[in-house]
Amino acid sequence: MDYQELEKKYLDLAGQVVEKAAKRGVLAEAYLTAGEELSIEVRDQQVEALTTARDQGLGLRVIRDHRVGFAFTTDFSPAALDACIEQALANARMATPDEHNCLPARYPGYPALDLWDPEITATPLEKKIELAKEIERQARAYDPRVKITESCSYNDSRYLVALANSQGITAAYHAANCGASTFVVAVENGESQTGFGLAYGLKFKNIDPAKVGREGASKAVRMLGAKRVNTQRAAVVFDPYVATNFLGVIAPALAADAVQKGKSLFRGRVGQQVAAPVINLIDDGCRPDGIASSPFDGEGVPTEHTLLIEKGVLRCFLHNTYTAARDGVRSTGNGARGSFKTTPEVGTTNFYIEAGSRSPEEIIKEIPKGLYVTEVMGMHTANPISGDFSVGATGIWIEKGELTTPVRGVAIAGNIIGLLEAIDAVANDLTFFGATGAPTIRIASMTISG
Repeated sequence: MDYQELEKKYLDLAGQVVEKAAKRGVLAEAYLTAGEELSIEVRDQQVEALTTARDQGLGLRVIRDHRVGFAFTTDFSPAALDACIEQALANARMATPDEHNCLPARYPGYPALDLWDPEITATPLEKKIELAKEIERQARAYDPRVKITESCSYNDSRYLVALANSQGITAAYHAANCGASTFVVAVENGESQTGFGLAYGLKFKNIDPAKVGREGASKAVRMLGAKRVNTQRAAVVFDPYVATNFLGVIAPALAADAVQKGKSLFRGRVGQQVAAPVINLIDDGCRPDGIASSPFDGEGVPTEHTLLIEKGVLRCFLHNTYTAARDGVRSTGNGARGSFKTTPEVGTTNFYIEAGSRSPEEIIKEIPKGLYVTEVMGMHTANPISGDFSVGATGIWIEKGELTTPVRGVAIAGNIIGLLEAIDAVANDLTFFGATGAPTIRIASMTISG
């Protein structure tokens, strides 16, 4: 698939559809995507599954008398596109009018981003299979107690987006990303513990199979012999992966549509302290190495670096064109689309806590006793409206500034705002897990229920 040529072809097609729809007296927007994905699963040095998938489609949004109509098609024949226009117009007639329904006007330019690694496409399938096998070999070689491979995978995705609207926007880009992961089980004296390693990014050369394999193995092995601890208050340290789990609850609460519906714990708190002064929380849709980076969002609005929480103070929310119109502000370029089959909602891009200046070892060294949390269970039960959470936790006990024995079967509970306010140290090891990233963070004191 030649994405450069497809870009031009799909931009022309989007423009034609918009022009045809606009002649019916409506505002119109065509959002076109095409892509292909590869997924390889390896276990015991055998390929268990190898799948490739291709997808393409066009979503058409029209606005007439403040009423929105939407329809999509995977068939790009003239008859199918005409039918899609008719369906969108019919759906608009049935919709409820809302004065804030609008489309963005043309922008002078978009951020220049390098989102295409030709090596992802050029690398032979056999080499990608070998990479997945090498991850498993490295995991097994790390320690003889690593005995079971639950999964070991490589996957990549290549796609393009073309967008045109009747307000003058015509824009397109193509991008690719790739990743690898492993989940392994370590066994000793009848006890088993799992560990994972993963790496995702925009460059094929940055996937280090040895690092991914050893990371999964080391996490499994270090938890062998885990015990409970007594209920107590102590310092708690979240490793980057656990911190991103909590960001998964915070993200929807910073979306303007949730705020406008009264479904956000941050409602009415702009300008207020909602976290410790060491916390800067950012959404950056144009981060150079970000897996969720793009020059524009799902509506053709340029992406940007949005500082949501600055030194603990809530500065703003994330907006698409509709929520921005409703609040009388400008879009932050966060009009997110799951696919061509949906209209833009509000969503995060590369969402992360900014790194601090000290190493994780330094912030652990200052703790007389506490828990270094490596995994939490039940995060989906956290309430994004009240901010209350209660989760199971596993990790490693800290004694006199040193990581000592593995711990499991404990629980931590509280409120997201209270948790953010209690953070007293942020490390320099910002790590991304997909599009969400965090460094190691330390909470001064929490109740650990044994």
